[in-house]
Amino acid sequence: MDSPMTAQPEPVDWTPPGKGVWARNFRLGEWLPDPVTPLFEDWLLPLIETGFLDGMEDDVGVRVPFRYGSVNGWYFNSPPIPAPRTLVPLILRSRGRLPWFLINVLLRVSSNPAAAHRAVLHGLELKWRELLLPEYKELVRNAESEVETASPARLIEVVEAISRQAGIQLWSLAVVGGSAWKMESALARFWGRKLAGPLSGTPAGKLGYQVLLRGMTGTPPGPTPHTVYSLDWYHPTAGEMGHTDLVAGVESAIDITSKLNHQRSQAEAAARDVLIDSRGMLTRFDSLLTMARYYAAVREEQALHLSLGWPVLRRCAQRLGDHLASAGAVVEPQDIHFLTLEEVRRPERDYRGQVEGRRDTWNRQKQLDAPLLIGEPVRFGGEPGRSRTDPVAQAVEAARTSSDYPKDAIIGHPASTGRASGRVRIMEGLEDANSFQAGEILVARSTAPAWTPLFARAAAVVTDGGTLAAHASIIAREYGIPAVVGTRDATRRLHTGQQVTVDGGAGYVDTGIQRD
Repeated sequence: MDSPMTAQPEPVDWTPPGKGVWARNFRLGEWLPDPVTPLFEDWLLPLIETGFLDGMEDDVGVRVPFRYGSVNGWYFNSPPIPAPRTLVPLILRSRGRLPWFLINVLLRVSSNPAAAHRAVLHGLELKWRELLLPEYKELVRNAESEVETASPARLIEVVEAISRQAGIQLWSLAVVGGSAWKMESALARFWGRKLAGPLSGTPAGKLGYQVLLRGMTGTPPGPTPHTVYSLDWYHPTAGEMGHTDLVAGVESAIDITSKLNHQRSQAEAAARDVLIDSRGMLTRFDSLLTMARYYAAVREEQALHLSLGWPVLRRCAQRLGDHLASAGAVVEPQDIHFLTLEEVRRPERDYRGQVEGRRDTWNRQKQLDAPLLIGEPVRFGGEPGRSRTDPVAQAVEAARTSSDYPKDAIIGHPASTGRASGRVRIMEGLEDANSFQAGEILVARSTAPAWTPLFARAAAVVTDGGTLAAHASIIAREYGIPAVVGTRDATRRLHTGQQVTVDGGAGYVDTGIQRD
Protein backbone atom coordinates (compact mmCIF):
# COMPACT_ATOMS: atom_id res chain seq x y z
CA MET A 1 0.00 0.00 0.00
CA ASP A 2 1.35 3.44 -0.94
CA SER A 3 2.58 5.68 1.82
CA PRO A 4 1.23 9.25 2.00
CA MET A 5 4.45 10.51 0.41
CA THR A 6 4.14 8.23 -2.62
CA ALA A 7 0.37 7.91 -3.02
CA GLN A 8 -0.82 8.69 -6.54
CA PRO A 9 -3.83 10.94 -7.13
CA GLU A 10 -7.03 9.13 -7.88
CA PRO A 11 -7.88 9.02 -11.60
CA VAL A 12 -10.48 11.57 -12.66
CA ASP A 13 -13.56 10.36 -14.53
CA TRP A 14 -14.40 12.60 -17.50
CA THR A 15 -17.49 10.69 -18.65
CA PRO A 16 -19.62 13.11 -20.71
CA PRO A 17 -23.20 13.98 -19.70
CA GLY A 18 -24.60 12.35 -22.85
CA LYS A 19 -23.87 10.88 -26.28
CA GLY A 20 -21.56 12.55 -28.75
CA VAL A 21 -18.54 14.81 -28.48
CA TRP A 22 -18.59 17.44 -25.74
CA ALA A 23 -16.33 20.52 -25.95
CA ARG A 24 -14.97 22.67 -23.15
CA ASN A 25 -14.04 25.71 -25.24
CA PHE A 26 -17.09 26.02 -27.49
CA ARG A 27 -19.85 28.65 -27.07
CA LEU A 28 -19.87 29.69 -23.39
CA GLY A 29 -16.83 27.55 -22.70
CA GLU A 30 -14.48 30.23 -24.02
CA TRP A 31 -15.87 32.53 -21.33
CA LEU A 32 -15.53 30.00 -18.49
CA PRO A 33 -11.81 29.27 -18.03
CA ASP A 34 -12.31 27.79 -14.55
CA PRO A 35 -14.77 25.33 -13.02
CA VAL A 36 -18.11 27.05 -12.49
CA THR A 37 -19.27 28.02 -9.03
CA PRO A 38 -22.50 26.42 -7.73
CA LEU A 39 -24.75 29.50 -7.94
CA PHE A 40 -23.66 30.34 -11.47
CA GLU A 41 -24.27 26.76 -12.59
CA ASP A 42 -27.63 26.50 -10.84
CA TRP A 43 -28.99 29.94 -11.68
CA LEU A 44 -27.25 32.12 -14.27
CA LEU A 45 -26.16 29.39 -16.66
CA PRO A 46 -29.71 28.07 -17.31
CA LEU A 47 -30.94 31.67 -17.71
CA ILE A 48 -28.27 32.47 -20.28
CA GLU A 49 -29.08 29.28 -22.17
CA THR A 50 -32.79 30.17 -22.09
CA GLY A 51 -32.02 33.60 -23.50
CA PHE A 52 -29.95 31.96 -26.23
CA LEU A 53 -32.97 29.88 -27.22
CA ASP A 54 -35.23 32.95 -27.05
CA GLY A 55 -32.95 34.65 -29.57
CA MET A 56 -32.96 31.56 -31.76
CA GLU A 57 -36.74 31.31 -31.71
CA ASP A 58 -37.14 34.97 -32.61
CA ASP A 59 -34.84 34.61 -35.64
CA VAL A 60 -35.55 31.06 -36.80
CA GLY A 61 -38.93 30.17 -35.30
CA VAL A 62 -37.75 27.09 -33.39
CA ARG A 63 -35.85 26.19 -30.23
CA VAL A 64 -33.11 23.60 -30.67
CA PRO A 65 -31.23 23.41 -27.37
CA PHE A 66 -27.54 22.76 -27.19
CA ARG A 67 -26.77 20.16 -24.59
CA TYR A 68 -24.64 21.39 -21.72
CA GLY A 69 -23.54 20.32 -18.28
CA SER A 70 -20.61 20.29 -15.90
CA VAL A 71 -18.12 17.48 -15.51
CA ASN A 72 -16.00 17.77 -12.38
CA GLY A 73 -17.20 21.36 -12.23
CA TRP A 74 -16.01 22.25 -15.76
CA TYR A 75 -18.56 23.44 -18.32
CA PHE A 76 -18.96 21.26 -21.41
CA ASN A 77 -21.48 21.50 -24.22
CA SER A 78 -22.43 19.57 -27.32
CA PRO A 79 -24.49 20.29 -30.44
CA PRO A 80 -27.97 18.78 -30.61
CA ILE A 81 -28.22 15.31 -32.17
CA PRO A 82 -31.44 15.56 -34.20
CA ALA A 83 -33.08 12.33 -35.30
CA PRO A 84 -34.48 12.37 -38.85
CA ARG A 85 -38.03 12.05 -37.50
CA THR A 86 -37.64 15.35 -35.58
CA LEU A 87 -36.37 17.44 -38.49
CA VAL A 88 -39.61 17.68 -40.45
CA PRO A 89 -41.61 19.03 -37.48
CA LEU A 90 -38.84 21.59 -36.84
CA ILE A 91 -38.88 22.73 -40.46
CA LEU A 92 -42.66 23.01 -40.45
CA ARG A 93 -42.67 24.91 -37.16
CA SER A 94 -40.09 27.37 -38.53
CA ARG A 95 -42.27 27.95 -41.63
CA GLY A 96 -39.28 27.18 -43.83
CA ARG A 97 -36.91 29.58 -42.08
CA LEU A 98 -34.79 26.81 -40.55
CA PRO A 99 -33.41 25.34 -43.82
CA TRP A 100 -32.73 28.80 -45.25
CA PHE A 101 -30.97 29.83 -42.04
CA LEU A 102 -28.86 26.66 -41.86
CA ILE A 103 -27.88 26.87 -45.53
CA ASN A 104 -26.55 30.40 -45.09
CA VAL A 105 -25.11 30.29 -41.57
CA LEU A 106 -23.57 26.81 -41.71
CA LEU A 107 -22.85 26.17 -45.40
CA ARG A 108 -22.83 29.21 -47.65
CA VAL A 109 -20.90 31.32 -45.14
CA SER A 110 -17.85 29.09 -45.68
CA SER A 111 -18.08 29.01 -49.47
CA ASN A 112 -19.64 32.35 -50.44
CA PRO A 113 -19.46 34.69 -47.43
CA ALA A 114 -20.77 37.70 -49.33
CA ALA A 115 -23.94 35.79 -50.32
CA ALA A 116 -24.52 34.71 -46.70
CA HIS A 117 -23.97 38.31 -45.63
CA ARG A 118 -26.63 39.57 -48.02
CA ALA A 119 -29.11 36.78 -47.37
CA VAL A 120 -29.09 36.59 -43.55
CA LEU A 121 -26.11 37.84 -41.60
CA HIS A 122 -26.20 41.57 -42.32
CA GLY A 123 -29.85 41.77 -41.34
CA LEU A 124 -29.09 40.00 -38.06
CA GLU A 125 -26.18 42.34 -37.42
CA LEU A 126 -28.41 45.38 -37.93
CA LYS A 127 -30.99 43.85 -35.59
CA TRP A 128 -28.28 43.53 -32.93
CA ARG A 129 -27.12 47.13 -33.40
CA GLU A 130 -30.52 48.77 -33.65
CA LEU A 131 -32.64 46.63 -31.33
CA LEU A 132 -30.91 44.02 -29.17
CA LEU A 133 -27.93 46.05 -27.95
CA PRO A 134 -30.03 49.16 -27.13
CA GLU A 135 -32.50 46.94 -25.21
CA TYR A 136 -29.63 45.43 -23.24
CA LYS A 137 -28.15 48.84 -22.43
CA GLU A 138 -31.51 50.19 -21.29
CA LEU A 139 -32.13 47.16 -19.09
CA VAL A 140 -28.73 47.60 -17.44
CA ARG A 141 -29.25 51.36 -16.92
CA ASN A 142 -32.60 50.77 -15.24
CA ALA A 143 -31.13 48.07 -13.02
CA GLU A 144 -28.27 50.33 -11.95
CA SER A 145 -30.76 52.95 -10.83
CA GLU A 146 -32.60 50.60 -8.45
CA VAL A 147 -30.12 47.99 -7.28
CA GLU A 148 -29.12 49.84 -4.10
CA THR A 149 -32.67 50.03 -2.78
CA ALA A 150 -34.25 46.88 -4.28
CA SER A 151 -35.65 44.14 -2.07
CA PRO A 152 -34.13 40.62 -2.28
CA ALA A 153 -37.11 39.50 -4.38
CA ARG A 154 -36.60 42.39 -6.77
CA LEU A 155 -32.86 41.72 -6.96
CA ILE A 156 -33.62 38.17 -8.06
CA GLU A 157 -35.91 39.53 -10.81
CA VAL A 158 -33.16 41.89 -11.98
CA VAL A 159 -30.60 39.10 -12.13
CA GLU A 160 -32.95 36.92 -14.16
CA ALA A 161 -33.83 39.69 -16.63
CA ILE A 162 -30.21 40.65 -17.29
CA SER A 163 -29.02 37.04 -17.54
CA ARG A 164 -31.72 36.19 -20.07
CA GLN A 165 -30.86 39.28 -22.11
CA ALA A 166 -27.19 38.26 -22.03
CA GLY A 167 -28.26 34.92 -23.51
CA ILE A 168 -29.96 36.73 -26.38
CA GLN A 169 -26.74 38.67 -26.94
CA LEU A 170 -24.83 35.37 -26.92
CA TRP A 171 -27.11 34.00 -29.65
CA SER A 172 -26.35 37.02 -31.84
CA LEU A 173 -22.63 36.70 -31.12
CA ALA A 174 -22.69 32.99 -31.98
CA VAL A 175 -24.50 33.51 -35.29
CA VAL A 176 -23.19 36.87 -36.51
CA GLY A 177 -19.78 37.29 -34.91
CA GLY A 178 -19.33 33.52 -34.93
CA SER A 179 -19.30 33.62 -38.72
CA ALA A 180 -15.85 35.22 -38.59
CA TRP A 181 -13.88 31.96 -38.37
CA LYS A 182 -15.88 30.38 -41.20
CA MET A 183 -15.17 33.36 -43.45
CA GLU A 184 -11.54 33.33 -42.43
CA SER A 185 -11.29 29.65 -43.35
CA ALA A 186 -12.60 30.48 -46.83
CA LEU A 187 -9.89 33.15 -47.19
CA ALA A 188 -7.27 30.68 -45.92
CA ARG A 189 -8.29 28.06 -48.49
CA PHE A 190 -8.13 30.62 -51.29
CA TRP A 191 -4.69 31.74 -50.14
CA GLY A 192 -3.48 28.15 -50.03
CA ARG A 193 -4.74 27.35 -53.54
CA LYS A 194 -3.97 30.58 -55.39
CA LEU A 195 -1.38 32.61 -53.47
CA ALA A 196 0.79 30.51 -51.16
CA GLY A 197 2.88 29.08 -54.01
CA PRO A 198 3.46 32.29 -56.00
CA LEU A 199 4.21 34.24 -52.80
CA SER A 200 6.50 31.66 -51.20
CA GLY A 201 9.78 33.27 -50.21
CA THR A 202 8.28 36.77 -50.04
CA PRO A 203 7.52 38.59 -46.76
CA ALA A 204 3.79 38.09 -47.39
CA GLY A 205 4.28 34.41 -48.09
CA LYS A 206 6.22 33.89 -44.88
CA LEU A 207 3.51 35.57 -42.79
CA GLY A 208 0.61 33.82 -44.53
CA TYR A 209 -2.95 34.99 -45.09
CA GLN A 210 -3.37 36.19 -41.49
CA VAL A 211 -1.22 39.24 -42.23
CA LEU A 212 -4.22 40.51 -44.21
CA LEU A 213 -6.31 40.57 -41.00
CA ARG A 214 -3.86 42.42 -38.78
CA GLY A 215 -4.75 45.70 -37.14
CA MET A 216 -8.31 45.74 -38.48
CA THR A 217 -10.77 45.33 -35.61
CA GLY A 218 -10.31 48.70 -33.95
CA THR A 219 -10.32 47.31 -30.42
CA PRO A 220 -9.99 49.87 -27.60
CA PRO A 221 -6.49 50.13 -26.05
CA GLY A 222 -7.80 49.40 -22.57
CA PRO A 223 -10.67 47.45 -21.08
CA THR A 224 -13.94 49.10 -20.16
CA PRO A 225 -15.19 48.56 -16.59
CA HIS A 226 -17.65 45.81 -17.52
CA THR A 227 -15.13 43.51 -19.20
CA VAL A 228 -14.48 40.26 -17.37
CA TYR A 229 -12.04 37.40 -16.91
CA SER A 230 -14.95 34.95 -16.75
CA LEU A 231 -18.73 35.10 -17.18
CA ASP A 232 -19.01 33.27 -13.88
CA TRP A 233 -20.05 36.23 -11.72
CA TYR A 234 -17.89 35.00 -8.85
CA HIS A 235 -14.96 36.75 -10.55
CA PRO A 236 -14.59 40.56 -10.40
CA THR A 237 -14.87 42.81 -13.43
CA ALA A 238 -11.98 44.85 -14.83
CA GLY A 239 -13.44 47.96 -13.21
CA GLU A 240 -13.43 46.33 -9.78
CA MET A 241 -9.83 45.20 -10.26
CA GLY A 242 -8.73 48.73 -11.15
CA HIS A 243 -7.38 47.74 -14.56
CA THR A 244 -9.41 50.12 -16.73
CA ASP A 245 -6.42 52.43 -17.08
CA LEU A 246 -3.87 49.69 -17.72
CA VAL A 247 -1.60 50.88 -20.48
CA ALA A 248 0.39 49.06 -22.79
CA GLY A 249 3.67 48.18 -24.25
CA VAL A 250 7.02 49.03 -25.54
CA GLU A 251 5.73 50.63 -28.73
CA SER A 252 2.99 53.23 -28.79
CA ALA A 253 -0.35 52.37 -30.35
CA ILE A 254 0.51 54.65 -33.28
CA ASP A 255 3.76 52.78 -33.95
CA ILE A 256 2.02 49.41 -33.78
CA THR A 257 -0.75 50.53 -36.13
CA SER A 258 1.72 52.04 -38.59
CA LYS A 259 3.80 48.86 -38.73
CA LEU A 260 0.76 46.62 -39.20
CA ASN A 261 -0.78 48.89 -41.83
CA HIS A 262 2.48 48.67 -43.79
CA GLN A 263 2.62 44.86 -43.55
CA ARG A 264 -1.02 44.52 -44.52
CA SER A 265 -0.88 46.88 -47.48
CA GLN A 266 2.27 45.19 -48.82
CA ALA A 267 0.66 41.75 -48.53
CA GLU A 268 -2.50 42.98 -50.29
CA ALA A 269 -0.47 44.50 -53.10
CA ALA A 270 1.56 41.31 -53.52
CA ALA A 271 -1.60 39.19 -53.65
CA ARG A 272 -3.22 41.46 -56.23
CA ASP A 273 -0.11 41.36 -58.39
CA VAL A 274 -0.40 37.58 -58.52
CA LEU A 275 -4.10 37.74 -59.42
CA ILE A 276 -3.98 40.74 -61.74
CA ASP A 277 -4.52 38.73 -64.93
CA SER A 278 -7.63 36.97 -63.61
CA ARG A 279 -10.50 39.37 -63.02
CA GLY A 280 -12.63 36.59 -61.51
CA MET A 281 -9.97 35.51 -59.02
CA LEU A 282 -9.22 39.12 -58.06
CA THR A 283 -12.92 39.79 -57.45
CA ARG A 284 -13.17 36.62 -55.37
CA PHE A 285 -10.12 37.62 -53.31
CA ASP A 286 -11.50 41.10 -52.63
CA SER A 287 -14.85 39.68 -51.56
CA LEU A 288 -13.33 37.10 -49.20
CA LEU A 289 -10.98 39.66 -47.70
CA THR A 290 -13.72 42.24 -47.15
CA MET A 291 -16.02 39.77 -45.43
CA ALA A 292 -13.30 38.23 -43.23
CA ARG A 293 -12.20 41.66 -42.02
CA TYR A 294 -15.71 42.92 -41.46
CA TYR A 295 -16.89 39.98 -39.39
CA ALA A 296 -13.68 39.77 -37.34
CA ALA A 297 -14.42 43.33 -36.22
CA VAL A 298 -18.11 42.57 -35.60
CA ARG A 299 -17.23 39.50 -33.56
CA GLU A 300 -14.94 41.41 -31.22
CA GLU A 301 -17.42 44.28 -30.88
CA GLN A 302 -20.19 41.87 -29.91
CA ALA A 303 -17.88 40.04 -27.50
CA LEU A 304 -16.97 43.35 -25.86
CA HIS A 305 -20.63 44.11 -25.12
CA LEU A 306 -21.64 40.64 -23.96
CA SER A 307 -20.66 41.30 -20.34
CA LEU A 308 -22.26 44.76 -20.21
CA GLY A 309 -24.57 43.65 -17.39
CA TRP A 310 -21.90 42.05 -15.21
CA PRO A 311 -21.10 45.02 -12.93
CA VAL A 312 -24.76 45.30 -11.91
CA LEU A 313 -25.09 41.51 -11.66
CA ARG A 314 -22.12 41.51 -9.31
CA ARG A 315 -23.73 44.28 -7.27
CA CYS A 316 -26.97 42.27 -7.05
CA ALA A 317 -25.00 39.26 -5.79
CA GLN A 318 -23.27 41.44 -3.21
CA ARG A 319 -26.56 42.80 -1.91
CA LEU A 320 -28.16 39.35 -1.78
CA GLY A 321 -25.04 38.10 -0.01
CA ASP A 322 -25.27 40.96 2.49
CA HIS A 323 -28.83 39.91 3.23
CA LEU A 324 -27.79 36.28 3.77
CA ALA A 325 -24.84 37.25 5.96
CA SER A 326 -26.94 39.56 8.13
CA ALA A 327 -29.42 36.70 8.62
CA GLY A 328 -26.60 34.37 9.71
CA ALA A 329 -27.08 32.00 6.78
CA VAL A 330 -23.47 32.52 5.59
CA VAL A 331 -20.31 34.00 7.07
CA GLU A 332 -19.64 36.63 4.42
CA PRO A 333 -21.49 37.95 1.34
CA GLN A 334 -19.09 36.25 -1.12
CA ASP A 335 -20.30 32.88 0.21
CA ILE A 336 -23.46 33.32 -1.86
CA HIS A 337 -21.62 31.92 -4.89
CA PHE A 338 -21.46 28.51 -3.20
CA LEU A 339 -25.22 28.25 -2.69
CA THR A 340 -28.11 27.33 -4.99
CA LEU A 341 -30.96 29.64 -5.94
CA GLU A 342 -33.36 27.77 -3.67
CA GLU A 343 -30.97 28.31 -0.76
CA VAL A 344 -30.67 32.02 -1.59
CA ARG A 345 -34.45 32.26 -1.38
CA ARG A 346 -34.41 30.78 2.16
CA PRO A 347 -32.06 32.94 4.25
CA GLU A 348 -33.47 31.60 7.52
CA ARG A 349 -31.35 28.44 7.22
CA ASP A 350 -27.68 27.91 8.14
CA TYR A 351 -25.56 27.13 5.05
CA ARG A 352 -22.09 27.63 6.49
CA GLY A 353 -21.20 23.93 6.33
CA GLN A 354 -22.39 23.58 2.73
CA VAL A 355 -20.42 26.66 1.69
CA GLU A 356 -17.19 25.38 3.20
CA GLY A 357 -17.52 21.96 1.56
CA ARG A 358 -18.47 23.32 -1.85
CA ARG A 359 -15.66 25.86 -1.82
CA ASP A 360 -13.14 23.12 -1.02
CA THR A 361 -14.51 21.01 -3.89
CA TRP A 362 -14.31 23.96 -6.30
CA ASN A 363 -10.70 24.70 -5.31
CA ARG A 364 -9.78 21.06 -5.96
CA GLN A 365 -11.55 21.14 -9.32
CA LYS A 366 -9.49 24.18 -10.33
CA GLN A 367 -6.35 22.03 -10.12
CA LEU A 368 -7.64 19.43 -12.59
CA ASP A 369 -6.27 19.16 -16.12
CA ALA A 370 -9.63 19.35 -17.88
CA PRO A 371 -9.63 17.99 -21.46
CA LEU A 372 -10.90 20.11 -24.33
CA LEU A 373 -13.00 17.27 -25.73
CA ILE A 374 -14.72 14.29 -24.13
CA GLY A 375 -17.05 11.63 -25.55
CA GLU A 376 -17.27 9.93 -28.93
CA PRO A 377 -18.65 11.10 -32.30
CA VAL A 378 -22.11 9.97 -33.34
CA ARG A 379 -23.70 9.57 -36.75
CA PHE A 380 -26.64 11.62 -37.89
CA GLY A 381 -29.65 10.31 -35.98
CA GLY A 382 -27.79 9.70 -32.73
CA GLU A 383 -26.09 6.34 -33.28
CA PRO A 384 -22.38 5.85 -32.52
CA GLY A 385 -20.10 6.08 -35.52
CA ARG A 386 -17.67 8.32 -37.34
CA SER A 387 -18.35 12.03 -37.38
CA ARG A 388 -18.69 13.94 -40.59
CA THR A 389 -15.86 16.19 -41.74
CA ASP A 390 -15.14 18.63 -38.94
CA PRO A 391 -15.23 22.22 -40.29
CA VAL A 392 -13.27 23.50 -37.30
CA ALA A 393 -10.47 21.03 -37.95
CA GLN A 394 -10.53 21.97 -41.64
CA ALA A 395 -10.18 25.65 -40.77
CA VAL A 396 -7.28 24.94 -38.42
CA GLU A 397 -5.37 22.92 -41.02
CA ALA A 398 -6.03 25.53 -43.71
CA ALA A 399 -4.47 28.15 -41.43
CA ARG A 400 -1.44 26.05 -40.45
CA THR A 401 1.72 27.04 -42.32
CA SER A 402 3.66 23.91 -41.39
CA SER A 403 3.21 20.58 -39.64
CA ASP A 404 6.90 20.14 -38.87
CA TYR A 405 7.10 20.40 -35.10
CA PRO A 406 10.12 20.34 -32.77
CA LYS A 407 10.42 17.47 -30.33
CA ASP A 408 8.29 17.94 -27.19
CA ALA A 409 6.51 20.95 -28.71
CA ILE A 410 3.11 21.95 -27.36
CA ILE A 411 0.71 21.81 -30.32
CA GLY A 412 -2.36 24.02 -30.71
CA HIS A 413 -4.27 26.04 -33.28
CA PRO A 414 -2.29 28.54 -35.43
CA ALA A 415 -4.14 31.64 -34.29
CA SER A 416 -1.82 34.49 -35.33
CA THR A 417 1.20 34.09 -37.57
CA GLY A 418 4.79 34.94 -36.68
CA ARG A 419 7.53 33.70 -34.33
CA ALA A 420 8.64 35.14 -31.02
CA SER A 421 10.81 34.03 -28.13
CA GLY A 422 10.58 35.16 -24.55
CA ARG A 423 9.96 34.26 -20.95
CA VAL A 424 6.63 32.70 -20.01
CA ARG A 425 4.25 34.47 -17.65
CA ILE A 426 1.42 32.22 -16.46
CA MET A 427 -1.65 34.39 -15.87
CA GLU A 428 -4.26 32.94 -13.53
CA GLY A 429 -6.61 35.93 -13.68
CA LEU A 430 -6.90 39.71 -13.80
CA GLU A 431 -5.23 39.96 -10.40
CA ASP A 432 -1.94 39.01 -12.13
CA ALA A 433 -2.13 41.81 -14.73
CA ASN A 434 0.20 44.23 -13.02
CA SER A 435 2.94 41.58 -12.81
CA PHE A 436 3.05 41.13 -16.58
CA GLN A 437 6.21 42.59 -18.15
CA ALA A 438 6.75 43.84 -21.69
CA GLY A 439 8.22 41.17 -23.96
CA GLU A 440 6.90 38.20 -21.99
CA ILE A 441 4.83 35.33 -23.40
CA LEU A 442 1.28 35.57 -22.04
CA VAL A 443 0.06 32.08 -21.14
CA ALA A 444 -3.50 31.68 -19.82
CA ARG A 445 -6.41 29.27 -19.86
CA SER A 446 -8.25 31.70 -22.14
CA THR A 447 -8.56 35.44 -22.61
CA ALA A 448 -11.54 37.78 -22.76
CA PRO A 449 -11.85 41.52 -23.57
CA ALA A 450 -10.56 42.48 -20.11
CA TRP A 451 -7.16 41.10 -21.14
CA THR A 452 -6.78 43.26 -24.27
CA PRO A 453 -4.25 45.81 -22.88
CA LEU A 454 -1.78 43.03 -22.08
CA PHE A 455 -1.53 42.10 -25.77
CA ALA A 456 0.35 45.31 -26.54
CA ARG A 457 2.97 44.27 -23.97
CA ALA A 458 3.18 40.61 -24.94
CA ALA A 459 5.68 39.07 -27.33
CA ALA A 460 3.19 36.26 -27.98
CA VAL A 461 0.05 34.65 -26.52
CA VAL A 462 -0.67 31.00 -25.72
CA THR A 463 -3.97 29.68 -24.33
CA ASP A 464 -5.31 26.32 -23.20
CA GLY A 465 -8.68 26.86 -24.88
CA GLY A 466 -9.93 28.92 -27.77
CA THR A 467 -10.40 28.64 -31.52
CA LEU A 468 -9.38 30.68 -34.56
CA ALA A 469 -12.22 33.09 -33.77
CA ALA A 470 -11.48 33.38 -30.04
CA HIS A 471 -10.63 36.68 -28.39
CA ALA A 472 -6.95 35.70 -28.10
CA SER A 473 -6.76 34.90 -31.83
CA ILE A 474 -8.41 38.09 -33.04
CA ILE A 475 -6.60 40.49 -30.71
CA ALA A 476 -3.21 38.85 -31.34
CA ARG A 477 -3.72 39.61 -35.03
CA GLU A 478 -4.84 43.11 -34.12
CA TYR A 479 -1.48 43.70 -32.45
CA GLY A 480 0.57 41.64 -34.89
CA ILE A 481 1.93 39.14 -32.37
CA PRO A 482 2.10 35.32 -32.66
CA ALA A 483 -0.59 33.29 -30.90
CA VAL A 484 -1.28 29.60 -30.37
CA VAL A 485 -4.66 28.64 -28.87
CA GLY A 486 -6.42 25.39 -28.06
CA THR A 487 -3.32 23.74 -26.54
CA ARG A 488 -5.40 22.19 -23.73
CA ASP A 489 -2.72 22.26 -21.04
CA ALA A 490 -0.04 24.89 -21.79
CA THR A 491 -0.68 26.49 -18.39
CA ARG A 492 0.21 23.13 -16.80
CA ARG A 493 3.20 22.24 -18.98
CA LEU A 494 4.87 25.65 -18.87
CA HIS A 495 6.03 27.69 -15.89
CA THR A 496 6.65 31.38 -15.29
CA GLY A 497 10.19 32.37 -16.27
CA GLN A 498 10.64 29.51 -18.75
CA GLN A 499 12.16 30.53 -22.08
CA VAL A 500 10.14 29.35 -25.11
CA THR A 501 9.54 30.13 -28.77
CA VAL A 502 6.00 30.53 -30.10
CA ASP A 503 5.31 29.82 -33.78
CA GLY A 504 1.84 31.20 -34.44
CA GLY A 505 1.75 30.10 -38.07
CA ALA A 506 2.55 26.44 -37.47
CA GLY A 507 0.68 26.49 -34.16
CA TYR A 508 3.21 25.26 -31.61
CA VAL A 509 5.26 26.30 -28.60
CA ASP A 510 8.88 25.11 -28.66
CA THR A 511 10.02 24.31 -25.14
CA GLY A 512 13.47 23.13 -26.22
CA ILE A 513 15.23 26.39 -25.43
CA GLN A 514 17.52 26.29 -22.39
CA ARG A 515 15.59 27.28 -19.27
CA ASP A 516 16.81 29.79 -16.73
